[in-house]
Amino acid sequence: MTLAVVASPIPSAPIALAAGAAFGQIAGTFYVAVGAEIGALTAFGIARALGRKSIERLLDPRASTGLLGSQNALTFAVFVSRLLPFVSFDVMSYAAGLSRIHPWRFILATLAGILPASFALAYLGDEAMSGRFSSPAWFAIGLGLVTATPVIVVALRSKSDILLSSSQLEDSK
Repeated sequence: MTLAVVASPIPSAPIALAAGAAFGQIAGTFYVAVGAEIGALTAFGIARALGRKSIERLLDPRASTGLLGSQNALTFAVFVSRLLPFVSFDVMSYAAGLSRIHPWRFILATLAGILPASFALAYLGDEAMSGRFSSPAWFAIGLGLVTATPVIVVALRSKSDILLSSSQLEDSK
């Protein structure tokens, strides 16, 4: 799970499902949350160590005032981004490392935000292995499909636009 957060192309949801299937709902939730937290803190640390000085040089010193410098706003942004499935967990961890958020605020906001998804995915993994899909499991799967549908539609539309553009370029030659 830690590697999935630090190395962005690795999807973390299947790992969380597998943790629930392998370790059960409670232990799976714990392992997923701890792994994701360590991964988020690692990405945060990498960005903070390698990129923070560059950002400060590029931006006007006054850029840290207002919303970008507000610890409450930054903490809230991290927390909310952890709750939304379509916001990249990995990218947000690196971006937070480039911001002025205090590390302890990042840690708490991340932990509070990842617990619901960790619990839900571990629960679904555990339910899948038990073969006893209950109403809450079907509800969670349906909610996941409803959430994923707009993302899939946009991705397919973008792909068809790219294919259409490339075929128009070939036709014009």
